[in-house]
Amino acid sequence: MSQEESASGAPPEEQPAQNGEQQEDTAEAQERPRQKAWAARQALIQHGPSFVLPLARSSAATAVARDQFGVSGGTVHGDVNIFGALSDTADRLSGVVRPEEIAQLTDVFCGGPSFDEALARLREDRVVVLSGGRDTGRRTAALMLLRRLTDGTVRSLTPPASLTALLGQLDDAGGYLLLNFRADRGAPLREVHLLGLRERLERSGGHLVITVEPSAALDDVPFVRWEPPATEDMLRAHVAPSVGEEAWAGLCGRDLVRDFLVRPHQPAAVEEFARQLVALHRGDTDEQALAAHRAEAVEAQVARWLTDDERELRDKAFLVSLAVFDKAPYAVAAELADVLHARLQHTADPRQAPVVRIFGASREDRLRLVHADGYHDEEVTEWGPVHQFFAGFREERMVGALVEAVWNLHPSARPALVAWIRRLAEDGRPLVRTRAASATALLARADFSSAMAHLIEPWADDDYSGSWLTAANALTMAHLLGVEPVLRVLRAWCTGDVESRRWTAVRAYGLLGPVNHEETLDTLLEAVRRPSPSHGEPAEAEDDEPTEEARQFADALELLLLAVREPVLRALAERLDGDRADRTVRAYALAAFCQACEQREDPEDRPLVLHWYAQAVVDGEAETARQLAGLWQALLADRVHGKRALRILRGWVFAADGDPAAESALAPLLSAVTTTPTDHRRVDHLLRTVRHTDGTVPAVVERLRPHISHP
Repeated sequence: MSQEESASGAPPEEQPAQNGEQQEDTAEAQERPRQKAWAARQALIQHGPSFVLPLARSSAATAVARDQFGVSGGTVHGDVNIFGALSDTADRLSGVVRPEEIAQLTDVFCGGPSFDEALARLREDRVVVLSGGRDTGRRTAALMLLRRLTDGTVRSLTPPASLTALLGQLDDAGGYLLLNFRADRGAPLREVHLLGLRERLERSGGHLVITVEPSAALDDVPFVRWEPPATEDMLRAHVAPSVGEEAWAGLCGRDLVRDFLVRPHQPAAVEEFARQLVALHRGDTDEQALAAHRAEAVEAQVARWLTDDERELRDKAFLVSLAVFDKAPYAVAAELADVLHARLQHTADPRQAPVVRIFGASREDRLRLVHADGYHDEEVTEWGPVHQFFAGFREERMVGALVEAVWNLHPSARPALVAWIRRLAEDGRPLVRTRAASATALLARADFSSAMAHLIEPWADDDYSGSWLTAANALTMAHLLGVEPVLRVLRAWCTGDVESRRWTAVRAYGLLGPVNHEETLDTLLEAVRRPSPSHGEPAEAEDDEPTEEARQFADALELLLLAVREPVLRALAERLDGDRADRTVRAYALAAFCQACEQREDPEDRPLVLHWYAQAVVDGEAETARQLAGLWQALLADRVHGKRALRILRGWVFAADGDPAAESALAPLLSAVTTTPTDHRRVDHLLRTVRHTDGTVPAVVERLRPHISHP
């Protein structure tokens, strides 16, 4: 294990040199079978974040589916504050709340069901406990509750060690506000604690509102769960009084307002957006500036979260994990957040073991605190769709902002974050491995050289092809995010002398085909023509085992062919014959086409190439149909691929048995490929000898035989 890794922020129990568990995980990863290129592409699209969707923009896909120094370099002595804190002292100062503030809030406040419930309880009991997240507007709600039932004088109290000590702060004020009272499981809040306060308030005529976190331990104390009003209601309350109802209606028709109202927002975000919207109405700003301001608001929210002393390190680890597993199963994000928490805690204080409350805050409370929503959806697995509870941020820009802020603004967290991502890349779940790559792509956008040095290059230089795939996926997604140096890296690696880096670059080029197929195809064909002892032609005979690099070139061309289709088909068909360079390309073209003919979107689906041929016939695309048939003829006549091609064709006959659409596609294809006596004999023999496992002849055979050409 390297010195860098030993100082990477991993707790001792998770260091590979001290424990065999991670070594076993790595050994298991080494033993995973080689994933086929098309399956790897599908996994990337299915499990990646939303910015991978351009990879699915292809005819085939749409037709059938959908501060580091001193920390990382050695031993850390003492405690490290990973996320530099800004203490929130305003909530802890006691004194009378300014009447002007209450009046300003009154002008824009709008209530809701939870406010009405809290008001009724406060009126009856004199005390109400309001449970809600820090950014949900619970302080404003508390002030408005007290304004409704008092003479307007509200005193903010200093949080005491216990509620019994609070009696000494009560005087003759009409309303009292106790913010952020802590009640943990060691000292929970009980009804008996409120009895003395209630009696004192009844004598003085006062009222008290106590706000707590959703995770507060409330034994037998009745409380009201504070939920902010709907976003549109809050925005209207802030904007309409300033611009008038008619102007408000006009503003609601603007695209940027409709986009804002699509997702729920916290009151602070609504207030800021309302201020900018009023400025837009008055001509003091424009829509472009408003959009930029919204991005700044996201960054400001991230900064508040990460530097909040009141927010536990475990909660911050959950924030980062959810950013990596946005719109993925909640349980996976929560599980791996605890792993990140352990590594961050080890960096902060290696002497203190991380403490995880196994049965802590509820799922809903944790999501509410980070402005995320939960929903039910289906996860794509190798066993089929599985029903899961997913979680995602309401504001999509939060994902990149969080990852980039942790990486660039809090570099003391880098060693732990790097070690965590490396562990994700070794996980047995495709979703987790894919998100390790997507997180690295986000880091590459924030700091390309560091992401390359810490993650991408070590993966590409590993002796395990699964690590090469992670590096390829990371570079692919980084390019989709607009990281300009990626293509320069791929070109250098693809024509370089390091086999693992060539593998990585070739796979990345294959994945990027739908985005820039012309450059990708030219680079790949140049690479296969380039003399190299590690590749050459895929195989000289059917029983020859091609090198891994030769497989990768064929895989990349297969991906291009299935994802881009006609332009790549035309380029490969033109290179079936020619000089030595063209013969080399021909070998790879046939290997790629043979692999493509085996691919299905799903085991029960029609073969992709057969479906493609059927489309070409129906749509009158004669040149495409001719080129597909020509490649099939070349396959049948090839000494390397001929027998394999006949096995594939036999499988297509079985696929056509009971599938009229497949039969109607296969019939004209058989006619097109049997234009020579040799091909006629091959296919005729196949149809005469094909049998089900029980020995019966597929009924479709007799209907297909008349379609064979008679040269």
